[in-house]
Amino acid sequence: AEPVDEVIDAGNAIVGPGFIDLDALFDLDSTVLGFDSHPGWAKARVWASTYVDRGPRDVYTPDEEQFQHEYAMIQLLLNGITTALPIRSILYREWAETYEENARAAEAAAKIGIRMYLGPSYRTGLPVVYPDGSFGMHWDEERGLRGLDDAIQFVRDFDGAHNGLIRGFLQPDRIEGCTEELLTRTAAAGEELDCPVRLHCCQGELELKLVEERWGKSSLSVLRDLGFLSHRALLPHGSLLGGVRPTPEKIETELGWLADAGVAIVHCPLVMARGGGAMNSFPYYHERGVNIGLGTDTFPPDMILNMHVGTMVTRIRTGGPTVSAADYYTAATIDGANAIGRPDLGRLAAGAKADITVFDLSAFHMGQVVDPIQTMVLNGSGRDFTTVIVNGRTVIRDRQVDGYDLRAMHTQAQQQYEKLMASYPERSHLHPPVEEIFQPSFPTVGRGTA
Repeated sequence: AEPVDEVIDAGNAIVGPGFIDLDALFDLDSTVLGFDSHPGWAKARVWASTYVDRGPRDVYTPDEEQFQHEYAMIQLLLNGITTALPIRSILYREWAETYEENARAAEAAAKIGIRMYLGPSYRTGLPVVYPDGSFGMHWDEERGLRGLDDAIQFVRDFDGAHNGLIRGFLQPDRIEGCTEELLTRTAAAGEELDCPVRLHCCQGELELKLVEERWGKSSLSVLRDLGFLSHRALLPHGSLLGGVRPTPEKIETELGWLADAGVAIVHCPLVMARGGGAMNSFPYYHERGVNIGLGTDTFPPDMILNMHVGTMVTRIRTGGPTVSAADYYTAATIDGANAIGRPDLGRLAAGAKADITVFDLSAFHMGQVVDPIQTMVLNGSGRDFTTVIVNGRTVIRDRQVDGYDLRAMHTQAQQQYEKLMASYPERSHLHPPVEEIFQPSFPTVGRGTA
């Protein structure tokens, strides 16, 4: 037998590759605050124009930003995610992310031991809602282009850092917040740097409306005409094709553009389903040659939950068992790795990186095992990973992370989250009190008042 460094007796378990999260939750998730607080545009999911007029601010201090990054990295690892391209909200930022905070995140990722693609997000504009309830855009192209310059410099400085654990990528925020200049320069920079370029698009009705008003065409038409579509492009969520007036012919045409260019769609089933949306559909895109990877994008960053929800929603959409657990498992591993040009990730094979997970099948709640992958998706969750190895280093052992007090982190995260919630009125349409923005599921009744 070949010599080994360590023998791990995992018992009844799945030993598999680490998951590739192409839209990895990287903060204390703000999207869950909108689950039962509607409409989102009136409750700080779109900035009030009066907030912009007063001057936006960063809600968190730099140390609080760093804490939530470390918290998120550990959550990802605990859920079997070994490679992550992070997504964090900039709704509570003064404008966008910075070079400095990503540099700190790179150091933390190396210490914790997670494989990360990093780079500051940037934008040239953002939607706003006016006091009369109408929508518009606030622009600062100069600031957005400076953000792109910082992002390019970050990739040059950090791509391959920490023994290859850190790689760089470009992430303009959303298509509706990008000018033509920003998109064109981003595409050129991605080609020069040969790094992934991620842009959220084709994901919401407001986006489609704003893009139509500015350009007179669909989001994908804009990207195609600007030369943005390529094998480096990652597009979350890619579910609303064909623009504001889609037809089957338009959708077919746009799927052809995606397939021909080698674009990867980043499918985030859980966050979409929570809002009542769904890709239409996973097999339909696949049949037309479009690669699909997965992203978590919300809490919990549980890739298995996303696979389960994705399978169910797809079957509802298509009216039958048109996808399998294996299809979604492949999207979370091999197809995600292929989307970022990494044949050395997402698989256990000679020459691949030693990114390995152990998923426990022995627990009482797991029920009966027929097929391991089906059982994982149907009965398991991200909490069932016991061991996670990244780049040959065991970073999760018995569901614990060396050097981190998870209970203390949980307490700090709750306190920090309450600070975020308290800031919502200043950004919300007409600035209602926080009690109106986040109403309880049921009335709170005090002792003696029932």
